[in-house]
Amino acid sequence: MEFEFSSEERAFAIELEAFLDAHATPDVADPNPEQLSQTVDTPAKRAFMRKLGERGWLGMSWPKEYGGQEKSGIYDFLLTEALSRRGCPQPGKGVGIVGKTLIRHGSEKLKREFLPQIIRGEIEFAIGYSEPQAGSDAANMQLRATRVDGGWQLDGRKIWTTSAHFADWYWVGARTDTSHKHKGITLFLVPMRHPGLTIHATWTIGDERTNEVFFDAVFVPDDYVVGELNHGWTYICEALDLERFAMMPVGPLEQKVAALCAFVRGATRDGAPLREDPRVRRSVAQAVTQLEVARMLQRRVISEALRDRVPTVESSRYKLFMNEVGQRVADAALDLMGAAGQLKCGERGAPIGGRFERSYRYTVVDTVGGGTSEIQKNIIARRGLGLPPTF
Repeated sequence: MEFEFSSEERAFAIELEAFLDAHATPDVADPNPEQLSQTVDTPAKRAFMRKLGERGWLGMSWPKEYGGQEKSGIYDFLLTEALSRRGCPQPGKGVGIVGKTLIRHGSEKLKREFLPQIIRGEIEFAIGYSEPQAGSDAANMQLRATRVDGGWQLDGRKIWTTSAHFADWYWVGARTDTSHKHKGITLFLVPMRHPGLTIHATWTIGDERTNEVFFDAVFVPDDYVVGELNHGWTYICEALDLERFAMMPVGPLEQKVAALCAFVRGATRDGAPLREDPRVRRSVAQAVTQLEVARMLQRRVISEALRDRVPTVESSRYKLFMNEVGQRVADAALDLMGAAGQLKCGERGAPIGGRFERSYRYTVVDTVGGGTSEIQKNIIARRGLGLPPTF
């Protein structure tokens, strides 16, 4: 696998860093993302996304006919990584999951309505796949879409919809055919202000807000059906491969490892520098080494994507390893910090501002979003290794 940046790509990275130096202000950038959730919406963050759109940095790999520049996907990668290192808002669902699916499968009406807003950074989406009986087995979703005059009526419930409390539109899967499991799902676009939607907050162990959304006779016109009827599962699978990569940039892990190294350099234990303890040095070396492995696994995903291949197995390997390394780094940090490592953000004496206390809890959430670790292992076993199903 060869992965070297071209001179043009390096120049873009430099331009991007200069932009962030000027615009990544404290109201949009969080250098310690374990302290504040990235799922908080503010006018400043919306304005920041519009600035990215004005510079043509959203949807750079999109076709030119939809406002893109038809650049290599490496530019999207460089943007996401730079933003993640600063704790800035990222393009996320709109440019990747929604935008790319609409480009492939959406009607001309949906393309005209949504693609310009996405590429200008003017719109936010929530993704509605998970249900009480459809978590890892997303194809088991039971939210009913019943045919009515002029469209569809949606009734039921979704869970774990992270952005529902501030998104503008809901990208939601619903069952339109009960006789087929995988071939009976259709994707819809629903305005989040629809009177038939009720949103209840659910707080995770990592202090992040997600949501439970109830549908009560939610009418969706035929014009807002995405692609072909009953083909939603195919579109969802395509999008999940994009999500697993987009939602797991390596930048935050780099920042955590750097913070851990900085702590060890300056900390003491019983009057002796912590960095001189061979067990501590081994723990830090393991974290740095595993970070480098994560980078290489990420580059395998990118390498496949740049060859116009769907990086299903590569994405699963990367996500699974990233989740595990995140947990190991947080666990090692709390071990090295001792009892003080349990102090929360804002509490006096908390090492590194308490960032690893929350990181320790949030890494549990990481193992669920975008497909659980168990699902990633199944994908690797069955699609990567050719092993038979175990159930």
